[in-house]
Amino acid sequence: MGFTDFVSEAGLSIANTFFQSRSYVVGTSPSQADVVTFKAFSGAPDAEKYPNVARWYKHIASYESEFGSLPGDASKEFTAYGPEGAELSTNPKDKPAADDDDDMDLFGSDEEEDPEVAKKHAERLAEYKKKKESKGPKPAAKSIVTMEVKPWDDETNLEELEANVRAIEKDGLVWGASKFVAVGFGIKKLQINLVVEDDKISIDELQAEIEEDEDHVQSTDVAAMQKL
Repeated sequence: MGFTDFVSEAGLSIANTFFQSRSYVVGTSPSQADVVTFKAFSGAPDAEKYPNVARWYKHIASYESEFGSLPGDASKEFTAYGPEGAELSTNPKDKPAADDDDDMDLFGSDEEEDPEVAKKHAERLAEYKKKKESKGPKPAAKSIVTMEVKPWDDETNLEELEANVRAIEKDGLVWGASKFVAVGFGIKKLQINLVVEDDKISIDELQAEIEEDEDHVQSTDVAAMQKL
């Protein structure tokens, strides 16, 4: 493994994932691994875009006067793994001169990498991918909604109103149980349950479509909504 100047968004994103659940590069206290990585930065990371890296950078900066006395051997290669397979690895002996910063890559492969190290890395990566694929696709996010459809008056045909509502068919929409609820003055409204896939159905657009039935529908309201 070589170094990176942590300028590219890809490198900073991977590092941000790495420090998501870690306070130090290796172990539970600051070491030469943190010193070497800290010095690879060209400056403090953007705290808004990369909060985890920024937190680590600020914390390690507080030890700057103690860098020389921190435990560890800065000349030795280290490899650490963070959440979701994020890998942080470096070999200070391979660090190029300052003018060659553009060629540095802390997270990429190096042509001179030890074959055994490369093999172990490939095995870990394959294991991670297999584990991730075995989980299968995430189920679609759904919501159950109770909608109220109000007619114009007590002479509105509620059976026709409900039939027109249920006639609306969309991918990701399932109509459920319904009932007529008294409003007053002999007027009743339709109260109907439905289940929607959040990514496919817009409740606002569905209400607008129901209200297009101007002969029967005065207005619609969402009485209740909750995630499934």
